[in-house]
Amino acid sequence: MLIIRRRVGESILIGEDIEVQITEITGNRIKIGISAPSHVLILRKEIRLAEQENLAAARGVSPEAVHLLLQHFRSP
Repeated sequence: MLIIRRRVGESILIGEDIEVQITEITGNRIKIGISAPSHVLILRKEIRLAEQENLAAARGVSPEAVHLLLQHFRSP
């Protein structure tokens, strides 16, 4: 892991076309701006982790259980 100190208004470059700029520091919170091409996916890490957990949980559900759950919600 590379650790770099930056102040508000300063940036770092990743590759040729991604810029990460520090826009605000308040207490222990930092606001950053990211400029990148539209084809570059930018996600918060906790979103990716939740996605992976959801996929793992879905793999453990049998088709029969899904069918029963659908029947439950369809019947009045």
